[in-house]
Amino acid sequence: MNVKVLVLAGYGINCEAETRVAFERAGAEARIIHLGDLVESPEYLRNHHILAVPGGFSFGDDVASGRILANRLRYRLGEPLREFIRERKLIIGICNGFQVLVKMGVLPLFGDEFVQETTLTHNDSGRFEDRWVRVAADPASKCVWTRGISSMELPVRHGEGKFLVRSESVLERLRAGGQIALRYAAADGSPAKGVFPANPNGSLDDIAGICDPSGRLFGLMPHPEAFLDGTNHPRWTREGLLPEGAGLAIFRNGVAHAAKHLLGGAATARR
Repeated sequence: MNVKVLVLAGYGINCEAETRVAFERAGAEARIIHLGDLVESPEYLRNHHILAVPGGFSFGDDVASGRILANRLRYRLGEPLREFIRERKLIIGICNGFQVLVKMGVLPLFGDEFVQETTLTHNDSGRFEDRWVRVAADPASKCVWTRGISSMELPVRHGEGKFLVRSESVLERLRAGGQIALRYAAADGSPAKGVFPANPNGSLDDIAGICDPSGRLFGLMPHPEAFLDGTNHPRWTREGLLPEGAGLAIFRNGVAHAAKHLLGGAATARR
C-alpha cells in the first residue's frame, strides 16, 4: 500500500498539478480533489495520509490572502480536520496554503483548538516578490518535512509573505518548541537578518516556515514543488546542477514519515 495524498484544488488554487507530481515523485499516490467535493464528502480525509494545500490565489485573495479558504475549511471541515490531525496524519501548506493554515489556526497549533496566533501580511517592499531565495533549516526544529536538509534555494511568489506573531510570547513558544522550521538566509547560508532581498518580505526572525509541536503539520512560503528538476533553476546551465531539484527532499521526507508511522513500511520514490 502506498502513502495516499489529497491535493486540494479549486477557487483560485493554481499549483495543484505541480504539487501532485512532487508527491508522486516522492513515492506517494496523489489525488487532486476540489474543495467543493471535499466539503461534500469529508470521508476522503479518512482514506488518505497527507493533505496538501497548494499555492495560488484562493478566492482571488479577497479580504486577505488565504482568509476565505481558511474560513471555509475551518467552519465546513473543522471536525474532520481535527480527526485527521488526531490520527497523526500530515498536512503541508505552501505559500497561499501556508497563509490558509495560519489563518485557520492549524499552525502553530499550541493546543487542541484552532486558534490564530500568527499571520502572513503584506511584504515590506510593498509589491509582489517573484525571486529565488535561500532558506536554511533549523537543526533544532521538530519538523519531519525538513529532516536532513541544511539549506536550499527555492522560488518565492507572493505579495503577502511577511510572517508576524500575535505577541512576543508566541515567538518565544515557537523558538522553545522547535517549531521554526525554515528561515530566509543569505547566499552563503548565513542569517538574512531581515535584509532584503535575502529576506524577501520582512518576516519576523527571518521565518519562512513553521510546524506544529509534533512536526507533522508544516507551512512555508517558498515553493518546493517548483524545484523538482535541476532545469527548474534559472542558473542550471551555468552551475551544472544535479538532475534532481532540491525541493523534492521536502516531499520525500513527508512521504517517508507517513510510510513509517502510518503504514509501518517504506515508500519507494518513483523516477
